[in-house]
Amino acid sequence: MHYHDDHWHEECGVFGIYGDPEAAEKTYLGLYALQHRGQESAGIASTNGSSIALKKGLGLLWSVFADPAAMPRLRGSAAIGHNRYSTRGASDIINAQPICIESRLGEMALAHNGTITNASDLRRGLQEAGAIFQTTSDSEIMLHLMARSRGQGFMPVLRDALTQLQGAFSLVLLTPGRLIAVRDPFGFRPLSLGRLGSAHVVASETCAFDIIGAEYVRSIEPGEIIEIDSQGLRAHRLDPAPRQCACIFEHIYFARPDSIVFGEKVDKVRSLLGKELAREAPCDADIVIAVPDSGNTAALGYARESGLRYEIGLIRNHYIGRTFIAPHQDKRKLDVRVKLNPVQGVIEGRRVVLVDDSIVRGTTMRQIVQLLRSKGAAEVHVRISSPPIGYACYYGIDISDKAELIASARSIDYIKNHIEADSLAYLSTQAMLRTVDDGSGYCTACFTGEYPGPVPVGFHKIGF
Repeated sequence: MHYHDDHWHEECGVFGIYGDPEAAEKTYLGLYALQHRGQESAGIASTNGSSIALKKGLGLLWSVFADPAAMPRLRGSAAIGHNRYSTRGASDIINAQPICIESRLGEMALAHNGTITNASDLRRGLQEAGAIFQTTSDSEIMLHLMARSRGQGFMPVLRDALTQLQGAFSLVLLTPGRLIAVRDPFGFRPLSLGRLGSAHVVASETCAFDIIGAEYVRSIEPGEIIEIDSQGLRAHRLDPAPRQCACIFEHIYFARPDSIVFGEKVDKVRSLLGKELAREAPCDADIVIAVPDSGNTAALGYARESGLRYEIGLIRNHYIGRTFIAPHQDKRKLDVRVKLNPVQGVIEGRRVVLVDDSIVRGTTMRQIVQLLRSKGAAEVHVRISSPPIGYACYYGIDISDKAELIASARSIDYIKNHIEADSLAYLSTQAMLRTVDDGSGYCTACFTGEYPGPVPVGFHKIGF
């Protein structure tokens, strides 16, 4: 997490399409819809059936593909794409994806969302065996495992590599003759399957289907390998995990509200989160406002359940990027004022319920509360549509240090005083899980500390 940013970040969005003569163009549009999942680099790999072409670079998607000559070089009927949000210190062009290699299996390109928790051990073993790595990304490890596998045939080699990985991985893999999509056996990160005429499409979120007019078919299952080639689509299975562990934060914050992830409509879940929050933490107030944009739907749900009026009390500047640089020292405060501005006519003299999805460090929320008071808010009551985040995530979110989390060692009363709110309440874990069809199939480790698998001692994310 960047020092001035007080929110969670997810690493990467992936997209793939097979059987469309404008595969690269469709992939570009799909990645455009997934831009919120990663803004540090983007790339597309495509195939014409005999070789793979690649274009990738640092920056937002439009800037990477600003050259009009880029798309003609990517002509083909199958393609994969990737938007990347890096973890610590890994914002280099060498780590941009897709990653392409050539081995005894031929050309391959890989794009990956997630975190391999045993990446350090695998990398060490591969290096001791003579492997030379070109990136610091743990995504490259899988390609090395495939290149060194003794399996006979593509699918046995792929399965051999996948069974050595631990942690979270939703990935797309392209060869000149096939497209592969895989979700890890726990199912941490989302991946969906769609159709566009006779073409097959896969993406991290279904909003990427909507932009190209594709139809959502279903969520790819945990541990499922989808193989698509000229013969059609076939499904294979990895050995099942002890349980399913979809990331609940996809619904709370990461995914776009117009998406379906894990088979659930995100806007529906967020609205239910707000309704559950209103039931658990009612408030004697005048209006409900959201911290835009991720808090919008939960705030609407809170307002409807509580009977309070929903108002637009904070305006977000959508033209500010994560790379904004202030020309003086007080960067954190200016960041909030540049990104958010309170509407005085809505706020002044009102008792306000402020709904947001989470509190990480508390610095941003404190500044938002101060902004509302500066515009005359009579009271500010903060309501959070998730439980307190007290534990690190090792499965695809960029916080792996409990010390970064204000709720890891601080009481709710302390946090309330720190953010200068009149009151503060979080949603309970039990109520949160009631908002999805099967709460037992979700990971809650960042709230409860109950991890679905062992976390290696000294773990740190290598970065995507």
